Amino acid sequence: MRPALAILWMLVAASAQADAATTSKFVGGDALRGAQLYDSRCIACHSLDANGAGPRHRGIVGRRVASVADYLYSPALAGRTFIWTVARLDRWLADPNAYVPGNKMAVRLADDPQDRRDLIAFLAAQRPVADH
Repeated sequence: MRPALAILWMLVAASAQADAATTSKFVGGDALRGAQLYDSRCIACHSLDANGAGPRHRGIVGRRVASVADYLYSPALAGRTFIWTVARLDRWLADPNAYVPGNKMAVRLADDPQDRRDLIAFLAAQRPVADH
């Protein structure tokens, strides 16, 4: 039984790597560079797995806006009902206050379109734990 579990684990890991590569290619970004940008620009307020000044990010692509149960969102964001897609994240990162006026994210950290693509490629590769 253990060899079967090892094989299953290798298949799951290979699938996760393929998903990350496909996602990076799809959004036109470099997930590795995106990870560096995330660490230098986003980590002061966010992390993948814990809330800080901003909500956790793991699994954000495909998640309903303002849906992390243990994070207190601004009324402006809490009143929205959309799903975070690549296109919506791009608009958000370009100018959060123009996209959703009155939200808590008061800074613009990704004016450059390639920086946004790279950040989104990284975020898109960060699947929820249940998806791994």
